[in-house]
Amino acid sequence: MLVKLFNENPNQREILKIVDVLRNGGLIIYPTDTVYGLGCDITNAKAVEKVARIKNVKVEKNNFSFICSDLSHISDFTKPISNSVFKLMKKNLPGPFTFILEANNNVPKYFKGKKTVGIRVPDNNIIREIVRELGNPILSTSIHDEDEILEYSTDPELIHEKYQEIANIVVDGGYGEFIPSTIVDCTGDEITIIREGKGVLEY
Repeated sequence: MLVKLFNENPNQREILKIVDVLRNGGLIIYPTDTVYGLGCDITNAKAVEKVARIKNVKVEKNNFSFICSDLSHISDFTKPISNSVFKLMKKNLPGPFTFILEANNNVPKYFKGKKTVGIRVPDNNIIREIVRELGNPILSTSIHDEDEILEYSTDPELIHEKYQEIANIVVDGGYGEFIPSTIVDCTGDEITIIREGKGVLEY
């Protein structure tokens, strides 16, 4: 199903439908402030396994990220972070960044003792509203395009045509971007950018 939503003012009734699909173990494809993503409720083991199978990876081996609606969820899944890291995240989020942090024991068991977790708070009202309504983060991975020139799919209608067998809902939030998020590793003594993407980190 293709559902059209507007970033400025996402329709609450449609948001609730999408959340219902997630709670029942469904998969959604949704817009972010960078590329379109494929995701599910992180608390649903079967849905997480399904995403891993689609990506042809093992759950514990892949670097999925967690999309949060704001910074309040972060301590649920990460070890305490320093003031400087928190300030850095606060300054740059919501935004096109994935922050790698040390995981705590609340990360669901099927991730089999992952030491780190990638946290995303996209500057996109649609996905943040979905996560807020769901009440916990969603697991996220980017939608890749087979066309080598377009590394990521950007047209929601074409994404729907291609992935309708896989995703229960494709959320059309307008054209996506080509450029993925910038990945910032905060687990060492120094903060390191391990992938340059969209967005310039402000210190």
